[in-house]
Amino acid sequence: MSRPIFARFWALVSPGMDRGGLAERRRELLAGLCGRVIEVGAGDGLNFAYYPEQVTAVLAVEPEPYLREIAWRNAERAAVPIEVVDGLADELPAADGAFDAAVASQLLCSVPDQHAALGEVHRVVRAGGQLRFLEHVRAGTPGLRRVQRVVDATVWPILFGGCHTGRDTVAAIEKAGFAIERLDLPDLPIPAPASPYVLGTAHRP
Repeated sequence: MSRPIFARFWALVSPGMDRGGLAERRRELLAGLCGRVIEVGAGDGLNFAYYPEQVTAVLAVEPEPYLREIAWRNAERAAVPIEVVDGLADELPAADGAFDAAVASQLLCSVPDQHAALGEVHRVVRAGGQLRFLEHVRAGTPGLRRVQRVVDATVWPILFGGCHTGRDTVAAIEKAGFAIERLDLPDLPIPAPASPYVLGTAHRP
């Protein structure tokens, strides 16, 4: 899945977002993980530096070739073993129940089908395993929700790699069979209409 213009834009702006506060949220997202982890939509691999040493292996799935190449380089510098592979969120290259946890970071806004992607995540995470997520979501105010509906129906997904600003991602996670354990609303320097973020942990019962 090649999106060369968006991929280069994202590789350019994502380090600045980290300096603006996103790096600390990545650290919170991954804190306490252990065992085998699958990161779905790893992008340019900026999460890799924050995996704790208790993680024994990470399978990082990224379909975009330019971002995947950057992720490979970041994987080489990581403190834990990370394998970066090509693959789609709705057809993960992994066996049922193969992982202790899954990570979705700024991914679920852009997958073509949230239900299919989260169904795959549910499939590959073992019973009792976790889903960690950091995602921008539907706004809490009517005015911003209207703006999100307008931009999602027009140019936003075209310009930003399939991103949709107004998805009710938390509800989609619960519908996929995960139980929410923790949900925070981090303050991030992200402009509207993509400004409301959630940082959370869910588990597969």
